[in-house]
Amino acid sequence: MAHSLISLLLLSFLLLFASFPRSQSNQFCDAGIGYRESTCGISPSSSSSKLLIKGGTVVNAHQQEIADVYVEDGVIVAVKPNIKVGDDVTLLDATGKYIMPGGIDPHTHLAMEFMGTETIDDFFSGQAAALAGGTTMHIDFVIPVNGSLVAGFEAYERKAKKSCMDYGFHMAITKWDESVSREMEIMVNEKGINSFKFFMAYKGSLMINDELLLQGLKRCKSLGALAMVHAENGDAVFEGQKRMIELGITGPEGHALSRPAVLEGEATARAIRLARFVNTPLYVVHVMSIDAMEEIAKARKSGQKVIGEPVVSGLVLDDSGLWDPDFITAAKYVMSPPIRESGHDKALQAALSTGVLQLVGTDHCVFNSTQKAFGIDDFRKIPNGVNGIEERMHLVWDTMVESGQISVTDYVRITSTEWIFNLYPRKGAILAGSDADIIIFNPNSSFEIRASSHHSRTDTNVFDGRKGKGKVEVTIAGGRVVWQDDELKVVPGSGKYIEMPPFSYLFNGIDKADAKYLSSLQAPVGRFNSAS
Repeated sequence: MAHSLISLLLLSFLLLFASFPRSQSNQFCDAGIGYRESTCGISPSSSSSKLLIKGGTVVNAHQQEIADVYVEDGVIVAVKPNIKVGDDVTLLDATGKYIMPGGIDPHTHLAMEFMGTETIDDFFSGQAAALAGGTTMHIDFVIPVNGSLVAGFEAYERKAKKSCMDYGFHMAITKWDESVSREMEIMVNEKGINSFKFFMAYKGSLMINDELLLQGLKRCKSLGALAMVHAENGDAVFEGQKRMIELGITGPEGHALSRPAVLEGEATARAIRLARFVNTPLYVVHVMSIDAMEEIAKARKSGQKVIGEPVVSGLVLDDSGLWDPDFITAAKYVMSPPIRESGHDKALQAALSTGVLQLVGTDHCVFNSTQKAFGIDDFRKIPNGVNGIEERMHLVWDTMVESGQISVTDYVRITSTEWIFNLYPRKGAILAGSDADIIIFNPNSSFEIRASSHHSRTDTNVFDGRKGKGKVEVTIAGGRVVWQDDELKVVPGSGKYIEMPPFSYLFNGIDKADAKYLSSLQAPVGRFNSAS
């Protein structure tokens, strides 16, 4: 009874705390249109349609060169040295700095209804935070409505009306019948979606079984769409959760203990083998463990087309925070698959640097302290998710480039260019004809992450207090300067939905492999009926 009283008092305190005014930076995005017109309410026309970025080192995934970049009406017009322009052009000096494509975050959940609540960042606040951190496009996951993909897409169209930067969609598959199969074709051919996600975890809500996964893999293959999996053994996780509760482990540490790395490894291996059986490419989202990474490495070594996506929290954190005696501090680290014990982070970094893993997402899926407190007496009720959309570009640079693990061009590839979703060269490139989504990055500057000054609506930050080298000083989205001098200038409704066509390079050779398989069968065998 005393424990329940303490829990009630803590929850009351959290509700009161959540009502307090927050920092100006956090307040910035609360209204969906910004708090101060001078901070975020500029109109698109008030920003120059002509920009010249001078004197920097232009970095693409394949090369770097000293050049100027001229932008007009949201498109890069020229990339070459010593560009001359008229007086009507806004000049930006990038001397001694890098000019790079804006980041593309392949894994986010904005305005997502989940575990009895909704993520605190919507399509305005989450994107505003992204722009402050140098990310200029993201791909979010549409969740079907009662299994309907069309209804889910329409719901997310409405959610995204307040977007302030470009975005695309993946689609989750949560059930299977002929209507879902037909709607998958509509999504690919009419709605610009080229990837479908299957949850092997979250039993009783989003989880699918192997039969559904096989049907989905086959349909993805026929449509030229990339199959994605959240790889954890949901049945075993369910048993692990019950075991922890029986042991009296109800706090956030129970979350990690209930879903160990072996269950992520098992599901990753199972998904890889089923994809090989169907002969279709596979994308494993948020690879958090050595166990899962090694399964991907083994498959890729054998020639199978498997993409592994680590997320920034898994690359730079360990699970020690989950054991913090303060519930809110510990609960902010709860995500699935969980952040692993020390050692997994370094192994994932090494896998990223050697090409075993291909690109970095965030799984930005944030809930505030009040929402996290739903699970104060039962870790199973803590909404799963952490931040990262604003911090990714800085943390990947500091962790991977400053440490010498990857090159500057590799950095551009893993944060922006990777060709998986058929966005290149419209996105992820500083080339004539590409969209003018650009960052000016100062490798000699530094950053410090603070929950009190970030631009997400959440009141916590799993990277709070972290410092590092390298800073995004200017963000340009759609040809407009939206982040400069630590000031954000964005307007809701200025973002565009970007359609992504099917049949990426991952499908090259699939038909030939199928033909080779069929020719190798030596079947059916013609037999004589001995009875006759």
